[in-house]
Amino acid sequence: MIPEDLSYTSEHEWIRSRGAGEGTIRVGITDYAQDALGDIVYVSLPEVGEQVQAGTSCGELESTKSVSDIYAPVSGAVVARNESLDATPELVNSDPYGEGWLFELTPADPAALDDLMDAAAYQASIAG
Repeated sequence: MIPEDLSYTSEHEWIRSRGAGEGTIRVGITDYAQDALGDIVYVSLPEVGEQVQAGTSCGELESTKSVSDIYAPVSGAVVARNESLDATPELVNSDPYGEGWLFELTPADPAALDDLMDAAAYQASIAG
């Protein structure tokens, strides 16, 4: 199931706006991505205050199968990271759209969010 209220990237990250006026977004990986990765055993996230660039690697997910990069969906400043993943990285597998979120950032250009896929476009991209 692909939540309708999120935006998506071709690298299988999801983006949730954190509410009107706040200007921050929350980033995670999709259920499709966590399923492809297998059991997540370690998560490396960007530091709070770090500037990330759209489309560039800003962290890693290590699973029993492989290590995969986490890509910044838009450029901006990291304002929070999900510290609970240090002790329980498996939350990315068990609740990818909830407790398994990765980090939050303030976009440098909020209009860049308009370039992301909606749920229907993401579904079409993985159906291929």
